[in-house]
Amino acid sequence: MSSMLCFLQRKSKISASRKLMLKSSMAAKAKEELEQELVEKEEEKEKYLEEKAPPIQTSGMSLEELRTMCEELHAKINVVDEERYDIEAKVLHNTREIKDLNIKVMDLRGKFKRPNLRRVRVSADAILRSVLGSKHKVSMDLRANLKSVKKEDAEKEKTVEVSDWRKNVEAMSGMEGRKKMFDAAKGQSQ
Repeated sequence: MSSMLCFLQRKSKISASRKLMLKSSMAAKAKEELEQELVEKEEEKEKYLEEKAPPIQTSGMSLEELRTMCEELHAKINVVDEERYDIEAKVLHNTREIKDLNIKVMDLRGKFKRPNLRRVRVSADAILRSVLGSKHKVSMDLRANLKSVKKEDAEKEKTVEVSDWRKNVEAMSGMEGRKKMFDAAKGQSQ
């Protein structure tokens, strides 16, 4: 974090006008390259079409030859359409699967990315004002409402009667002993 602050505080060695000129020249160069790339793609597309689909020579063909050629072309078109349909079905299936997997990943990740929270100090009066509104003027001193505990009371609670368990083994054995223990516990709770 401190290195980031040092980076932000450090002044740039390039002036603002120089930065602007560099950005504009980079944008111009990128635009030129993009246009060149589009031209190359068009040329490549035309070249591919010339190789795969040469121009058809229909001059000098009889009606029957033209009909058979059209039937062949239609058969090829049908094959290509079937392949295209199959590929589209596979693509749709894969995209659905990708969406499902993304949903599962988000569920596993905890759905939401939790932001880093900053510690904010707010007084109790400010909290009450935000909850109750500005109309109510309630002042709350939380320390005044705390329960006060005296040391003597705490020490009395800690000192519990501890006796040697071996003394009354015979007295506490059997049903009589259990009745005495029950009565003793009942007497302490009252």
